[in-house]
Amino acid sequence: MYLLQDRQTFAVSAENPTGMRNSGTKARDCEKLNPCISISPGETVTLCDVDGSGIISHMWFTGDIGHHFILRIYWEKEKFPSVEVPISAFFGCAYDEILEDAENRYPYLNSAMLLLAPGRGCNSYFEMPFRKHCKITVENRGDTNKTLYYMLTGWLGNLPENISYFHAVYHQAHPVEKGKAYVVLDHVSGKGRFLGVNLAVGLNGHNTCWVEGEVKAYIDNETYPSVCYTGTEDYFGGSYAFGNDVALQKYQTYSGLYTGLYAILGDSRERYNAQKRFMLYRFHVKDAIYFDTAFSMKMDNLGWTGPRYDDYTSTAYWYLDKPAALPFILPSDFDLIMR
Repeated sequence: MYLLQDRQTFAVSAENPTGMRNSGTKARDCEKLNPCISISPGETVTLCDVDGSGIISHMWFTGDIGHHFILRIYWEKEKFPSVEVPISAFFGCAYDEILEDAENRYPYLNSAMLLLAPGRGCNSYFEMPFRKHCKITVENRGDTNKTLYYMLTGWLGNLPENISYFHAVYHQAHPVEKGKAYVVLDHVSGKGRFLGVNLAVGLNGHNTCWVEGEVKAYIDNETYPSVCYTGTEDYFGGSYAFGNDVALQKYQTYSGLYTGLYAILGDSRERYNAQKRFMLYRFHVKDAIYFDTAFSMKMDNLGWTGPRYDDYTSTAYWYLDKPAALPFILPSDFDLIMR
C-alpha cells in the first residue's frame, strides 16, 4: 500500500461518466448536479467503457436495487458478457427483501469480497483485470423507470502476463428436482480458479432439516469430486444446522471474511418453519480451488428425511485464463424467483 506505482486512477459515476481526470462534477461546494441516473424500461445503459490495461477494484451501487437491474461485464471487446447477474443477486441478495430480516433488522453481509451495508449499499471488492478493454452495462428489465447510483473505481497500468478474467453467473432451480443435485456451476472450460458462491435457499414442504446435502467440486472432468463437504452448513463454515440442532435450538446469523449465513427471512421463532429463506456465501480466498482444464460444482438438497425440493438460487464467481461465454442462460424477468 505504501509503494508508489505507475498507475492512473479512474472513478466512473453519474458525476463523472468517463471516469477520467478533471472530468467530474462542475458543482459548487455543497451542491449536487447529477448524483444518479434514471434507466427506462427495456433500456441498457453503459456505465463504464474503458480502453487500456488495468483493473476494476471496487464497484458500489444503490438506488432501486432489485432483480430488474441486470449487471453485465464484457472483457476485451467480446460480444458476450463474462458477467451476467441481477445486481441484487450479485451482491448476495437473491431475494429482493433486503431491507428487513426476520429479526426486524437491516441484514448486512460483511465479507472481504462483498459488503452489503444497511439500506442497500452494495459493494464489490473483487479484482477484475483486463488487458485491452472493459465495458460494464446495466439493463432495466422492469416496467417503470428505475434510479441507480453507482461508483466504479479502478486503475490503468501495466499488468503481468498471466492475468485471469473475472466471471460470474446466476442460476436457479424452483424447486430443485427431488433426488437430483443442484448445479452451481458446470461446463467451465479452461485454466482458472473457482472463487466462490452465494446461495439463497427457500424452504418448501415439510418442516425439517435441510442442510445435510453434500457440496461437491469436480476438477478437470474427474468422475468423483476432489473437494467434498459432508453437509451444506459445513461448506458455509457452520455446523449442526447453523446452531438449530444444539443448545439454543434456533438459527443464528453470522458474517465473516470469507463465509457466512448473513440473513434469514421469515419467522425465526419456529425451530423449523417451511417459509424460511436463508442467504449464505462462501469465498475460496485462503483455500483456493484451482483447475487446469475444467470445473463444475453441485450441491445436494437433502435433509434428515431424505431428498428435498427447496428453491435454490445462486451466483457463482470464478477466474478464467480467457473471457468465456457463460454456462447458464439468464431467466426472463418473469421467471426469476427472487421475489
